[in-house]
Amino acid sequence: MVEAQTLKSLEIFDLIKKYLAIGEGKDAVAKVQAVYQFDILAKKGGKPVKTFTIDMKNGNGSCNEGKPEKYDALFTMIDGDFVNVCNGKLNPQAAFIQGKMKIKGNMKKATMFTPELFPKPTPENIQKYSAKAKF
Repeated sequence: MVEAQTLKSLEIFDLIKKYLAIGEGKDAVAKVQAVYQFDILAKKGGKPVKTFTIDMKNGNGSCNEGKPEKYDALFTMIDGDFVNVCNGKLNPQAAFIQGKMKIKGNMKKATMFTPELFPKPTPENIQKYSAKAKF
């Protein structure tokens, strides 16, 4: 079984959390107006090992571990596929068509959530936003 701390996606969710915490997502929140739940799986068909909420509806947005009270769209993916989508190595539409990404809820809101809403998870951006965000 994959330990949750070995998930490659944790670094990306941390980057999103820090990016939103310093107010950088304010314009995207105004445009998107949705709450997203992400269930991250260790392997296809498995149970979620981590769940995250990305709130792109309230304030400047937020990203936290755990389920929201109510989501507009729920994405379920294995860890590696999520990372590949965020890094631009896997097209989100292709991931959905190939069954690598399952979506429940409002499809219009789901299609508004794209990797372009956030900085690319490069080592430079991870360092940059870690330095800016003070928790």
